[in-house]
Parts: sequence; structure tokens; C-alpha cells
Amino acid sequence: MTIDDAEKNRLSARARRYARVGTRVGGVAARIAGQRLIGAQGGRAGNALALAAALGGLKGPIMKVAQLLATIPDALPPEYANELIKLQSQAPPMGWAFVKRRMSAELGADWQTKFAEFEHDPAAAASLGQVHKARAHDSTALACKLQYPDMQSAVEADLSQLHLLFSIRKRFDPAIDTSEIAVEIAARLREELDYVREARHVALYRAMLGPESMIRVPKVWPELSTGRLLTMDWLEGRKLLAHKNDALPLRNRLANAMFTAWWLPFSRYAVIHGDPHLGNYTVFENAEGEPAGINLLDYGCIRIFPPSFAGGVVDLYHGLLHGDDALVVHAYETWGFKRLNRDLIDALNIWARFIYGPLLDDRVRTIADGVKPSDYGRREAFRVHQALKAKGPVTVPREFVFMDRAAVGLGAVFLHLAAELNFHRLFNEAIADFSVEKVAARQGAALAKVGLSPAKENGPRAAESK
Repeated sequence: MTIDDAEKNRLSARARRYARVGTRVGGVAARIAGQRLIGAQGGRAGNALALAAALGGLKGPIMKVAQLLATIPDALPPEYANELIKLQSQAPPMGWAFVKRRMSAELGADWQTKFAEFEHDPAAAASLGQVHKARAHDSTALACKLQYPDMQSAVEADLSQLHLLFSIRKRFDPAIDTSEIAVEIAARLREELDYVREARHVALYRAMLGPESMIRVPKVWPELSTGRLLTMDWLEGRKLLAHKNDALPLRNRLANAMFTAWWLPFSRYAVIHGDPHLGNYTVFENAEGEPAGINLLDYGCIRIFPPSFAGGVVDLYHGLLHGDDALVVHAYETWGFKRLNRDLIDALNIWARFIYGPLLDDRVRTIADGVKPSDYGRREAFRVHQALKAKGPVTVPREFVFMDRAAVGLGAVFLHLAAELNFHRLFNEAIADFSVEKVAARQGAALAKVGLSPAKENGPRAAESK
């Protein structure tokens, strides 16, 4: 749903944003182009620092874009990813006078009478908005997510500069065509601004995960929500990393909850949470004070896939498990990979065997031995890229952007917890009785119930349906 009001993509706000972002990012791009022109070598590290410094002073969507690029495998050269991932998304919060004006614009001049309490200082501030803790008249604790002003204008201006960031990648080598990555990031970022849509995402997750006792999803308060204000239950909990030194059974309990929260919606509804960042989860405790499960806090980055995409994921798993090359190729074709040949398939399989490795191994194990969470997936992404440099370019279908990012992020959470699980057993439980037709029926019913539309098909199945 698009928000139609005076703040929507305002020309004056967009022009100011062009000036700030374009000058900084464009300056780094020009520097790189100059080095290429004179044949200078070895400047990647310096250029990466320059880009990080240029973006470090900017807040809003471009910071979120930079951090997304840093966590998408092989979207940028490693030197750039290493610098951009250090950038902090914490934005200076709006002051109380500013918050009052924003809340009045969303709920009316009498907005404070609609709450029993509303804390002046934000509980959290990020690139697109900030969260205030409040209390309803029935004493329920609330989380009020308030969007910063002119964010739609900032997003459109910053997305127009996204091609400059990707041009950095193209200047070095064309092994991976990033055009679809740009399309996907733009679509998801625009969705994150629509809090009406996010409220529907919350309702969708309540429907999908309602029976799961280890996972808590908040309830939305529609009478206290708008397109730029989302009010939900406040879920009390501690940070996930506060439990990294707990006993192994307790850490495994949290890892099991994380696995379920991610894989169950995908295997049954073809839906994923595309941002498994540590800050998007907290841990709730049982009566004994032990960690009992996880709270899911943020629903801006939710990816709804065509059911056939989920079918490709399961087909590739079975193809790798049973050495069925034809099924492996079929999975890649289902996803929309073009011009497949033996070399390209071998390169893609490097990444596939990394992602599926723990799922194929029927034993209790860590997600990866001796790997730092920040390094998870980096070595394999480098190997894929090296293989594609000789055999590319390859255009990565847009669905892979957040699927890969989320899978790597989820693996990093397991590494933080040092969890030891039988991932093979958990995955096979998730895909028991799987079929594309059942996923399509389940997804259609769930989306219709909360007012969301299904994703469009991609690849051969889309062509067949035309």
C-alpha cells in the first residue's frame, strides 16, 4: 500500500537529498574511475575507506542500503563489504518537540490522551525511524515505531544513487550482474516505509507461528497505527547475546526457536524474514528465569516468494542429497538462472553446498566449525566469484538477494550461540509432506486473510502461465 500525502516523495526534500548523497558517493566513484584511467592498482582498500567515510556522515536510507550491500554475499568486493559492515545504523533520535509534532500529524492533536503513558526518550533509533515505549489505558505495554519525516523522498533520492554504488563493483569486474540486486533492494526498501503493510506482515506471522510456544509475535494496535506509525505490544526480553554463555541445552533451545521462526514460514508458506539481525530478536524467560524462546520484533523486511521458488529450494536439497544432477539443474532453472552450462552449475554448487551443508549432514553439529560469525559465508562467496570471473557473467535472480542474506545471517546467529543441533533432522521435519501445491494453497489463504498480495512468478513457470 502506498502512502498518499504531503510527505510523499516531495520534490524539495528529494532535491536536498540528491545534493547530499550524490556529492559524497559520486566523489568516490570519480576517484575510482580516475585510478582506472591511469592504470593505478592496489587502491581498493583506500577507496573502501573513502566510501565508508562518505557514507558515515549520512543518515537514512542510503546507510541502510550500504549495510544491506555489506551483508549480501558478493554484492561488493570484500574490501568494501568489510568497511561498510562497520557503519552504525544508529541515527540521532528526534527530540521530544519533534516527536510531538510527528505524533500529532499521525493521530491528531489529542494524541497524548490516547495513551496512559508515552516515554519521551526513544527506546531505539535507527535509519528510518525510532521506537518509543508507551502504555495503553488498559496497562498493556506498547512499542510505538515512528518514521522520520520525508523518508519517502529520501528513499527515492537514495535509490537513484544506488547505481553509483553498484558501478564500483562493475568497474572492477563484471562476473556478477548486480542489476537484479538493485531491483530487489529498491522493492524491499519501499515496502519498509509502508507501516500499513508492515502491520499486515505482523498479522501474517501471528497466523503462521501462532501455535509455536517458543516464538512470540506481537499484536498490532490498529487504532494507534497509521502509514508512518506502527503501534504493537511491547515484548519484554533480553538481548540474544546475553545468553551466549548459557549452558548448551539453553543455547540450543534458542537456536531451535530461531530455526523454526525462519524455516517454518518458508517451508509452509514461502515467506521469510529477510533481516535476521541480532537486534530484531530478544529472549523471553520462563518462570524459572531460564530462556524459553524468542520475541520477533521487526517486520519491515519480509519477503513473500512465489511457491515455485520454495519448490526449487527443496528440489536442490534433494538433488544434492541424492546426487541427482538433473534435479539440481531443474532447481536452478525454476529460479530463473539463464544460460546454464556445466561450469556455471559447478560454480553455483559451491554456494549451494555451503548453504545446504549442515542440512545434508545427519548428525548433531555446529553450523560451521572454527568460523567467526562475521566471516560466515565470506570464503565460499569468494570461491564462487573466482569461478565466475572466468565463466561469467551471471545474473543472480532477485529472489536470491534476501534469501542468501537471511541464510547467512541466520547461520551467524547459530555461531554466536555456539549451538549444536541436528540441522538435517530439523530441516526434514520442516519439509515433511512438502509440495508446491500445498504451499500455494496455504500461502494464498494466509495472504488473503491479512490483505497481502502473492509474489509474481519468475522463471520457466511464469513463462508457461502466460
